[in-house]
Amino acid sequence: MNSLRVELGDRSYPIFVGAGALQQCDLTHYIKAKQVLVVTNETIAPLYLEKLTQLLSGYEVEQVILPDGERFKTLEYVNKIFDQLLTVKHNRSTTLIALGGGVVGDMTGFAAACYQRGVDFIQVPTTILSQVDSSVGGKTGVNHPLGKNMIGAFYQPKLVVADIDFFVTLPKREVAAGIAEIIKYGLIYDADFFVWLEENIDKLMAKNQQALTYAIMRSCEIKAEVVAKDETEQGIRAWLNLGHTFGHAIETHQGYGNWLHGEAVAAGTMMALDLSLRLGWIDAHLVARAKRLFETAMLPIVPPNNMSVDEFIELMSVDKKVLNGKIRLILIEKLGRAVVTDSFDMNLLKQTLSIGQVSSLKQ
Repeated sequence: MNSLRVELGDRSYPIFVGAGALQQCDLTHYIKAKQVLVVTNETIAPLYLEKLTQLLSGYEVEQVILPDGERFKTLEYVNKIFDQLLTVKHNRSTTLIALGGGVVGDMTGFAAACYQRGVDFIQVPTTILSQVDSSVGGKTGVNHPLGKNMIGAFYQPKLVVADIDFFVTLPKREVAAGIAEIIKYGLIYDADFFVWLEENIDKLMAKNQQALTYAIMRSCEIKAEVVAKDETEQGIRAWLNLGHTFGHAIETHQGYGNWLHGEAVAAGTMMALDLSLRLGWIDAHLVARAKRLFETAMLPIVPPNNMSVDEFIELMSVDKKVLNGKIRLILIEKLGRAVVTDSFDMNLLKQTLSIGQVSSLKQ
């Protein structure tokens, strides 16, 4: 089992990564009282809820089992967590444990941030995507019909346990979605890691344990370093949103859950690279290298062809990075370095937004 820390002063916390991490780490060290509420979903509960509960012997363990899917990441379903907490009279010393992917983690964290103005919570992410992205850094929240993740709070967990044994039951499509976020880290922050991904992408897709452990550990190291520098996304942390402004627009337009988050991020990242190329910041060779990686991972490289340029712009205008009415995007200056900018020609952006239709015409 590997470990690292997210350094945030008195709110610092460890991340444990590896096969069997859930069994090896001592959860009880991070739970300060007897009351515990485990939040999971209908897919994960029959697989892993009992295993987690056995590790909590001696605690008063309650559970909430939510329906599985991005479309349930709403205030309505967060309220089911509050309902259970209040029904069983959990007090301010309770600990919430999120057992599931990014949706469960985001909702549980948001509930923890709100319940009695803040209670402890622990992340036990069960997908690649949630282990390398949503479980680390304290972003919590829910979706709104008009925009993804527009309601939420920065609220850090007490512990993250990234056990790669969960991936035994992870479908291939979910594996690919997680790899999309891993590729992002190489593009924005670590050129050497990007090269490693090019050399090991087939191992990751095959769920090779050693390769996955390294990729998840390196991704978490990068995110921990960025979050420590910029917890509330005033600067460099925005780099982590490469492809997300485009991707969130795709998810909202297509209906939450129809495109997985990682699939939308993959297409969105290729759009960010396309615009970076049109601006003359990067060359076509880097775009081609990224395209090969995403294609090898069986991820989409263009947006859906039923989205118009105007629909893209309207949805991208409902984004947390919009400032003074101007869309800001994360683009690539060179391999391993991103930039947040609103300095781009709208005509070039519109050309990028139309690549889905152009690709459809070529077919």
